[in-house]
Amino acid sequence: MDTTPQISSFVALGDSFTEGMSDVGAHGAYRGWADRLAEQLAAGQDGFRYANLAVRGKLIGQIADEQVDRAASMGADLVTLVGGLNDVLRPSCDMGRVRGLLEESVGKLAPSCGQLVLMRSPGRSGPVLERYRPRMEQLFSFVDALAARHGALVVDLYRSRALGDPRMWADDRLHLTAEGHRRVAEAVRQRLGLPAAFDWDEPLPAVAPVVWYDRRRADLRFAREHLGPWVVRRLTGRSSGDGLSPKRPDLAPLACEDTP
Repeated sequence: MDTTPQISSFVALGDSFTEGMSDVGAHGAYRGWADRLAEQLAAGQDGFRYANLAVRGKLIGQIADEQVDRAASMGADLVTLVGGLNDVLRPSCDMGRVRGLLEESVGKLAPSCGQLVLMRSPGRSGPVLERYRPRMEQLFSFVDALAARHGALVVDLYRSRALGDPRMWADDRLHLTAEGHRRVAEAVRQRLGLPAAFDWDEPLPAVAPVVWYDRRRADLRFAREHLGPWVVRRLTGRSSGDGLSPKRPDLAPLACEDTP
């Protein structure tokens, strides 16, 4: 008997990870794993519809206030929710509030859709993220518990061999490259029970280590162009997504021009 899920509508919620930074498509807009997954689900599926409500920089409270009710009202076959990591990476974080907002959001979304998918977000090594790793792991343990209670699926990217490779990350060291997003889309596909197209967690080919001088030069460039502005935004309460709207606010068909 064919148990392949029939998915004719998909809504993605979240922050920059789901918006698609830093995966730039053919038309100059961010593409990302959710768009890539939508394109694959739409292939050969008449009437497929897709919405992406994610906006970079959003905290879980903003996702709950601005995206969850809207997504729940759409009644989609598939909903993905990835949020809370921006809260965790701030100097001060109320983990109890983050957990409460996640629980409230999942409680609204799970009954309103065919299948809810949550994620343990990918992580890479580095001195900045190491400081917040205990919080991240608290968040992911809670995501696991929520999924078990509400019948959601969890895509575990946190323990990925491949996505921990620095080459999978853009120059800002916070967002995946196009190849990283391609692999996340495949990881979600497989977690949904769809046939595997490739091994999404296959490590990249080994390369010679970067020499000390080039590594330090890259570190200095990263600190100047990305880390400094990121820290300032965190300390001042500003967000890279202030004033931005979702790129696909409505559950609508994917037109030819939507596919890079």
